[in-house]
Amino acid sequence: MILPRAKSGKVTHRRHKKVLELTKGHSGARHALYRSAHESMLHGLDYAYCHRRERKGDFRRLWIARINAAARAQGLSYSQFMASLKKSNREINRKMLAEMAVKDPEGLAKLMASVSSENTNAQAT
Repeated sequence: MILPRAKSGKVTHRRHKKVLELTKGHSGARHALYRSAHESMLHGLDYAYCHRRERKGDFRRLWIARINAAARAQGLSYSQFMASLKKSNREINRKMLAEMAVKDPEGLAKLMASVSSENTNAQAT
């Protein structure tokens, strides 16, 4: 019994096509030639993995900058505000505080005033 020769033309073509679609925005041969495109795709996936982790720190820095700007408008520094928030046992994360700074500055100003007044009262007694 003679078996037919196994050819992988369709499979290879699909795999190459998938890689070339993934590297669509890359420049030059990196999106046109399979070998270069495959290498470019692997590097891109590596960068994506690293940057997904970096994004968490990027957002934390953005939130801190926004909270700091809002706190300084009220005459406090970021560290003073966060310390007084912790002393008053209020647990609000930085993401929510930053969102308040953008969407509800008056509410955040009230929170800052109440937290700072609580701490000045606690220090006076």
